[in-house]
Amino acid sequence: MQQTVLEAAALIVPLIVAIVFHEVAHGWVARALGDPTAHEQRRLSLNPLRHVDPMGTIVVPGFLALTGLPTFGWAKPVPVNKQRLRNPRFGMMLVAAAGPLTNLALAFVGAVLLGLAARAAVPGPAGEFLGYALQAFLFINVSLALFNLLPIPPLDGSHILEGLLPRRAARAFARLRGLGIVLLLVLLVVVPRIWPSFGIVRRFVLPPVLWLMDHYFALAQAIAG
Repeated sequence: MQQTVLEAAALIVPLIVAIVFHEVAHGWVARALGDPTAHEQRRLSLNPLRHVDPMGTIVVPGFLALTGLPTFGWAKPVPVNKQRLRNPRFGMMLVAAAGPLTNLALAFVGAVLLGLAARAAVPGPAGEFLGYALQAFLFINVSLALFNLLPIPPLDGSHILEGLLPRRAARAFARLRGLGIVLLLVLLVVVPRIWPSFGIVRRFVLPPVLWLMDHYFALAQAIAG
């Protein structure tokens, strides 16, 4: 029982840190680019309770995990008013990219800490827990970053793609945003069940995640000596 609790903590704490910093990064960049909406609504906080979406953070991931389906979820999005940005089109791309880039920066920090922990050779269960938690922290941040870069509404990659498209095509693409969650469920859950070879996560997210993980582990090993 104690082992299960420790394993859960080693996963849940990194997940909360990754999600909170991801969301707050959107708000920080939006504020820097002229939109103080998140600041006005007191969402530029590292308090996890301000970012938890009961359905997206607890119910949906829990149900998918229990039923053996691909598991994903979401936090309460930090509010961003595109029209208040000084350059709405380009600014929204930077705001969207801020979350994934923050997760990759956190993964870098995690790799450094993992290397330092290995160098320190913390003995016993404490060392095992620390190593497991830091590896989970690495994997969660890299996965969250690359998953969110998929160009599917409402993920961050869709905002980046919208900014790159010609204006007429961007307006047409933006209309899909209202179907965002349904579209995600269809593409990530339904389609892989019907056509396993078209699993988006397996084909387009997992390979670069593993590639980046190899490089972060190489950094950790270099630090560990």
